[in-house]
Amino acid sequence: MIRNQKILGVITARSGSKGLKNKNILKLNSRPLLYWPIKTFMNSKFIDDFILSTDSTEISKQANRYKCKTPFLRPARLSKDNSSSIDVVIHAINFFKEQKITFDYVALLEPTSPLTDSGDLDKAIAKLVTNYKIADSIVGVSKNINYHPDYNIKMKKKSLISFDSKKIKRRQKISNLFFLDGSLYISKIEALLKYKSFYHKKTLGFEMPKWKSFEIDDYTDFLCVSTIMKNKKRL
Repeated sequence: MIRNQKILGVITARSGSKGLKNKNILKLNSRPLLYWPIKTFMNSKFIDDFILSTDSTEISKQANRYKCKTPFLRPARLSKDNSSSIDVVIHAINFFKEQKITFDYVALLEPTSPLTDSGDLDKAIAKLVTNYKIADSIVGVSKNINYHPDYNIKMKKKSLISFDSKKIKRRQKISNLFFLDGSLYISKIEALLKYKSFYHKKTLGFEMPKWKSFEIDDYTDFLCVSTIMKNKKRL
C-alpha cells in the first residue's frame, strides 16, 4: 500500500508458447522464468497481494513452490494465442471482487521480462501515485537507439540499399525516441476497466535502462538475458 492505495500484482503465464517451448518454466539462472516476477512482487514495498494467472496445472505447481498463489486456472477462452493480457488482468480483478476484495491499482509483470526488479516496480508505482492528478497508468519504456528511425533504410531489388549518406546523423545528434519494452505495466483499476488498456492519453513512461529492456520471445532473447543475468553486477 502507498498513500492508502491498495495495489494488486498479476503475473500472466499461460502454457503453449509458440516462439520458445515451455518458456515460462524454462530455467534462467537455475530458476524457472516465472520465479523472477514472483520475486519482484514479493520484495516490493507497495504490493498488497499478488497472484499468477495460468491455464496450466504444471505452471501453477511451479508458482506455488515459490509461495505465489494461483487461486484459479484461467478459462480456455483467455488462454489462446490471441488472448489479450488486459482480459486476463480484468479476469483476475473480477475474481477478487467476487471475494469482496477490492484494490485501487493493478500491476502486471510478465515472466518474459525477468530483469525488472522490485526497485524498478516501486519507483514506477511511486511515480504514478504521486502524479495521480494527471496520470492513470505507467508503462516501461527504453530509449530507441540501435533501431532508431533515422537509421532505417529501404532495400531494393537485388538487395541494393537506398539511403542518403548526408542525412545520416551521429548518434549524439538523433532525437530521443522510446519504445514500449514490456518491463512493467501499472494502472488505476478504474482507468483499466474504462480504457481496456494500459496505453491512453493519461499514460506515463517509466524509463528502464537498455539492459533491462530485453523481452524473451525466442531462444536468442533467452541467451541474451541469461548472459545479462550472470553479469548484471558489472552493468
